[in-house]
Amino acid sequence: MLFWHVGGAIAVIRYTFRDERMDLRLVIVGVLLPTLIDAPIGIIGWDRFESLRLVAHSLVFAASLMTAILLTTRRGRPRKKWMPLAVGVLLHLVLDAMWREPETLWWPFFGWAFTSTGLDTAGDYIRAVAGDWRTWALESIGLAYLIVLWRRSRLGDPERRATFISTGRVDAHIGRR
Repeated sequence: MLFWHVGGAIAVIRYTFRDERMDLRLVIVGVLLPTLIDAPIGIIGWDRFESLRLVAHSLVFAASLMTAILLTTRRGRPRKKWMPLAVGVLLHLVLDAMWREPETLWWPFFGWAFTSTGLDTAGDYIRAVAGDWRTWALESIGLAYLIVLWRRSRLGDPERRATFISTGRVDAHIGRR
């Protein structure tokens, strides 16, 4: 799911941290990273894993990324700049409801196997996900939020869009609690 992850992560980040200067590009990369890593491996190795949710969908991966950011950046701006990447990965796990797949979420603490889908092929899995009304409902929610943010930020304007592309910031006031 693309729009659910991107829209959901940006909404949660914006209204939780309320930091209008946060680089949303890193949030987007972070929230897509588990799928970008695991899906190709899962498709190629379907006979072995029977899932597209593998190591990058585990807390070990998220914690390792966050630890790497903490160890390689200094306090202040550098760390604040890169932390949205790790938070995006964590939000991916939440938006995927990974608590329903404990073998994968807690990998390798529950063993070396990942939660199996029980389907014969990766194509069967993709068809099952694409045919589920919940997938389309969540995608619609994410897309609706992104459309609202696009309009509020006036990203139809080439100058504002260029600012977003170069800084990762949108000009849409979050407001106070």
